[in-house]
Amino acid sequence: MPSTAIRAIDYDETSRRLRVRFVSGQRYEYVGVPPTVHRSFVEAGSKGRFFQAEIRDRYPYRRLDS
Repeated sequence: MPSTAIRAIDYDETSRRLRVRFVSGQRYEYVGVPPTVHRSFVEAGSKGRFFQAEIRDRYPYRRLDS
């Protein structure tokens, strides 16, 4: 999953929780993310661009301990 902004993506389809680890080491959890958005995120050519356009500021989130 090469990305200059995002190191890892983890998703729990049952709870619709998306966890994103950035290259900075910061981790965030986004709630209510549909499976279709997760799949599109994983398949996106630019993870950072997709995140900015489709996830950031669209779903409730919380910062996780690193």
